[in-house]
Amino acid sequence: MALVQKAPAKINLSLDALYRHEDGEHEWRMVMTSVDLADYVHIAPSPTLQVTTDSGFLPEDPRNLAYQAALALQRAAHTTLGAEIYIEKHIPVAAGLGGGSSDAAAVLRGLNELWGLGYSRAQLAHVGLAIDSDVPYCVYSQTALVTGRGDTITPLGAVPSCWVILAKPRVSVSTPSILKAIDYDHPLDRPDTKRVVAGIAHHDFAEMAAGMSNSLEQVTAKRHPEISALKARMLHYGAQVAQMSGSGPTVFGLCEKRSRAQRVFNSMNGFCHEVYLVRVLG
Repeated sequence: MALVQKAPAKINLSLDALYRHEDGEHEWRMVMTSVDLADYVHIAPSPTLQVTTDSGFLPEDPRNLAYQAALALQRAAHTTLGAEIYIEKHIPVAAGLGGGSSDAAAVLRGLNELWGLGYSRAQLAHVGLAIDSDVPYCVYSQTALVTGRGDTITPLGAVPSCWVILAKPRVSVSTPSILKAIDYDHPLDRPDTKRVVAGIAHHDFAEMAAGMSNSLEQVTAKRHPEISALKARMLHYGAQVAQMSGSGPTVFGLCEKRSRAQRVFNSMNGFCHEVYLVRVLG
């Protein structure tokens, strides 16, 4: 039995880095949602684990998060079952869109079905936390408040109807290097996460947008000033709100109307290396 799992990109409507734990891990408070830009993970039975991809930028060994996910689930389930995993990439790599984490989550969901394990989403999320802090959210891939080390997922329901413009500059960002650069002794720009959550609950786009911010943006933009330039340009062209996703460098803008989003997309398309116009899932 072969199967295909969709692995959607995520964006951070709010991202608040609260503090660093003694073991070096970070405490998060974020609102995340998934968009209709996705990789597709093809999984088929095999006596051994194999991971291949159509991207020349990804390793096909245990350095790959999808490979790590398969190994982690093998260990958790005490099984020697294998699988042939092929990743069809559409999400830009090292972009702050959670592509690797979403692929890993898709592998967890797919192998859970292929191997007949019967794990719940919560159990799969627990396995995924050891791989990357975004994997638990990506197991669910629905709008949620994400807290703790990324392990506490509280679904929030659908975001107010809007279109998303994604713009990735010609730089790649190492998330570990950005996280190491956070200086908690100096104030970070913080989102009003409660307001974002309230805006979603009330289905009020303006309220949601008013609370949005990403506390990592100032850290990454200091190294890559093109992020700030992209954000300013996106707002100039008509995005109602714009900010960096994750640790960057992708900047996204939101528009309530497709016509407005299309104008922003067309304007950004002549300026930026990779631009996408997508909807929020759900």
